[in-house]
Amino acid sequence: MNQVFQTPIEYLKGVGTTRAEVLKKELGIATFQDLLKHFPFRHIDRTRFYKVCDIQPDLPYVQVLARLTHFEIAGEKHTRRLIAQAKDDTGVIELVWFQGVKWIEKYLSVGKVYVLFGKPGIFNGKPQMAHPELELYNPAALNQRGNLSLQPVYSSTEKLKQFALDSKGIQKLMAAMLDQHASQIEENLPAYVLKQFILMGRADAYRNIHFPEDATRLNEAEKRLKFEELFLLQLKLLKNKLLRVQKFKGHIFETVGYYFNTFYQEKLPFELTGSQKKVLKEIRQDSQRGVQMNRLLQGDVGSGKTVVALMSMLIAIDNGFQTCLMAPTEILANQHFQTIKNLVGNDFVTVDLLTGSTPKKNRKVLHEQLQNGELKILVGTHALIEDAVQFQNLGFVVIDEQHRFGVEQRAKLWRKNSIPPHILVMTATPIPRTLAMTLYGDLDISVIDELPVGRKPIQTFHYFENQRLRMFGFMKQEIAKGRQVYVVYPLIQESEKLDLKNLEEGIEVMRREFPMPDYQVSIVHGKMSAKDKEFEMQRFVKHETQIMVATTVIEVGVNIPNASVMIIENAERFGLSQLHQLRGRVGRGAEQSYCILMSSQKLSYDGKIRLDTMVRTNNGFEISEIDLQLRGPGNIEGTQQSGITDLKVADLVADQQLLIQARQCVEEIFAHDPQLALPKNQVLQIALQSKNTGLSWEKIS
Repeated sequence: MNQVFQTPIEYLKGVGTTRAEVLKKELGIATFQDLLKHFPFRHIDRTRFYKVCDIQPDLPYVQVLARLTHFEIAGEKHTRRLIAQAKDDTGVIELVWFQGVKWIEKYLSVGKVYVLFGKPGIFNGKPQMAHPELELYNPAALNQRGNLSLQPVYSSTEKLKQFALDSKGIQKLMAAMLDQHASQIEENLPAYVLKQFILMGRADAYRNIHFPEDATRLNEAEKRLKFEELFLLQLKLLKNKLLRVQKFKGHIFETVGYYFNTFYQEKLPFELTGSQKKVLKEIRQDSQRGVQMNRLLQGDVGSGKTVVALMSMLIAIDNGFQTCLMAPTEILANQHFQTIKNLVGNDFVTVDLLTGSTPKKNRKVLHEQLQNGELKILVGTHALIEDAVQFQNLGFVVIDEQHRFGVEQRAKLWRKNSIPPHILVMTATPIPRTLAMTLYGDLDISVIDELPVGRKPIQTFHYFENQRLRMFGFMKQEIAKGRQVYVVYPLIQESEKLDLKNLEEGIEVMRREFPMPDYQVSIVHGKMSAKDKEFEMQRFVKHETQIMVATTVIEVGVNIPNASVMIIENAERFGLSQLHQLRGRVGRGAEQSYCILMSSQKLSYDGKIRLDTMVRTNNGFEISEIDLQLRGPGNIEGTQQSGITDLKVADLVADQQLLIQARQCVEEIFAHDPQLALPKNQVLQIALQSKNTGLSWEKIS
């Protein structure tokens, strides 16, 4: 965008230093460009005028044409207010302002006719409007900016309103800037792209999103600016991907040898699914190209991602490299370590575990084995990225639940070798396609969408509080069969604000309903020490306890095939993805497993949809689509570090089709012109080099 839009906002006519400071503090508007991108959140039809006698307090807003007959300032310093009266041929309306009094007073002139706009009310039996927008009536200007049929409404704050920067005040600043500088808004999409997708020019789009000529032009402006946002996001992501391919050479895994073949033929305890085989093939192809692999492995709970990761690591070991797997918590790291140890056995390949709890004596031995190449697979937490951890030849890295690690943390692992190792990122939260394109747009994506053969779908039921005895009876039936039960609560201690069943109360209820010595109960929650948690967990693993009462600390990293029932208390308080993760803790053995969602009778609309969805389907990808629709992208997958919440006009739920079109268009452009060297793509080079695109690129990784 033209340099003029980097001008500090204080230099725009009507702003000045005082207003500039409050605009920056309240809305983050520091430059002309920031103001330009402060889009209206809706437009109001201003074609209708009400008579004073027609005003009703239940109307959302009204527009009145009336002559000002009187105004005065009343009250002392802290209770000052501006009171005015205006009338038309049917009656009198009172106007009152409690804030921005000195600014409003400047615009009032007794005897002049004004256009008044605001929320009507009745005070002392008379029509009143508090904090109305107002402007001098100018018949000749009714079709010009400021008296549009579709008037923009901008977000403001109480502080801004004290400086007459309510929606109307911001509208005046926007009009002034566009009048002066709209012609300097430069195009940032190639002409052939505009033509292909029938898009409005950029300058026209900015004019019409703020001050639309009509509803059709408003829709065209929104489409253009949404496409631009999504297109530039994908352009940056795919350019980063290209640069990575060009910049980072990768280890070439030429051999599939002893370790892989022996494991596949002799140790693998089950037949791989078609999905698992397909993903292994994709990873195998990546590791032969001489370019660093950066692949996301998506798979539903229990779909067998760890086995795929292990077999990929064995290929690396066959080619003389070491491997590691980094998990976000000790529980999950322990889980992966135990799973891998159980699969490979004791004498096949060296595997070790490194976490914050690893004793110093063990660390010393582990560090030596890493440096001399003896240790082939290291599983661990953040401890893996410590400077003391030095590999002889690290060639393959698996990162589980990558959104829980910062960019710099992940990069430290890549620097453990002169040639960056291949990276496989795993997530157990299925991500909708459109969100994956944005969150992980510069990664290659693999999906495991089949469950292992023999797994029975978990049956899910929703019980209300008055069905609790039925739930207890079901628990006793399953325990009598030799099964085990999880009971998960959302809180540790009672909250004054939330009337929830809490863990402490739950423990007492369980002990009354399931008394010793016939029943034993384990307790696990986040405030316990790691040692105590592990002790309780092991009691459950060894079948010494039949019931585990826990908080969501068991959401990931617990794999007990004998546990067949998951009870989730106050299930309406959990998000869909968390409910799905918790349900995935059962159904890991050959027996039929169950999930019971307990809730109060009072359910919100969203709460009902979440619980109904869980009862209806086990498909994590379908669940994630509904979760995206309910919550939006800002809360899924830790997207705070992804940059997608910086989208100003586009919506990843509503604009999925536009995102797909933008992605495909960018892919085609890079396929024909990877350097963007053709004259027709010069505008894209400029867009990429722009320091202020309106999106936080540095947050996307």
